[in-house]
Amino acid sequence: MTNTDPILVIGGTGTTGRRVARLLTEQGRAVRVASRTSAHRFDWSDPATWDRALDGVRTAYVVPNDADPRTPDLIDAARDSGLERMVLLSARGNDDPDYYTDRPNLDNGHMQGEKALAGSGLEWTVLRPTWFTQNFTEGFFAPLVAAGDLRLPVHDAACPYVDTDDIAEVAVAALTGDGHLGRVYEMSGPRPLTPGEVAAAFTAAGTPLTHTPISMDEFVAAQVADGIPEEVALIWADVLGPLARGRESHLSTGVEEVLGRPPRSLEDTLSRRG
Repeated sequence: MTNTDPILVIGGTGTTGRRVARLLTEQGRAVRVASRTSAHRFDWSDPATWDRALDGVRTAYVVPNDADPRTPDLIDAARDSGLERMVLLSARGNDDPDYYTDRPNLDNGHMQGEKALAGSGLEWTVLRPTWFTQNFTEGFFAPLVAAGDLRLPVHDAACPYVDTDDIAEVAVAALTGDGHLGRVYEMSGPRPLTPGEVAAAFTAAGTPLTHTPISMDEFVAAQVADGIPEEVALIWADVLGPLARGRESHLSTGVEEVLGRPPRSLEDTLSRRG
């Protein structure tokens, strides 16, 4: 790969994808951002858009579609188009069959993608981050922060939330460097934080925030009252289950392994806002 070869970023307008694209551009790399709204249109539900996005690229960063996972099909198409290296965003817990309480976890969309990539013959790296710190600033939890109260059904369960800028730096290292092929990097922040500690960090940074523990039923009802379809609210409740049970409290070392430095803290993230 040379600096003139375009690096495809599927999901390039999303939370991690746009950061990956920005870092690659800052390094002088040619980048092809692909999403439903970008110039290079890519739609997971429309395989007819895949070939054009893949045409002429040998390296790609891929953010799967959680709602309709078709990663194995994309991997087949990418290999057939001449792609050589893929860095795939996944998630912690995929290799744990008991991660969720009501369903087995080894046949989920993320794990299907990981298995397909490992057996594809491509050069590959898999990234398994824990929950994003940016969920509080620009993602799912941001409306709760704006309202001043983290009304979450996770009790005092802690999570070492990971900064998506760290994820992006690891992704770029795997896309452009050596020594990362065939590796699975699990990533977290530097320390586990309870919702109360998250709220205290926001308050100290100038955004007053409290934490109110609620039940899963209360969480679903609140989501529905805010206009979220019940089936979507139930999916979020399912996703929050492992966090509530403390399954995400452990630290992972992928950021240190790849970047040679500690991961960014929540305080680091908040200091960079604006």
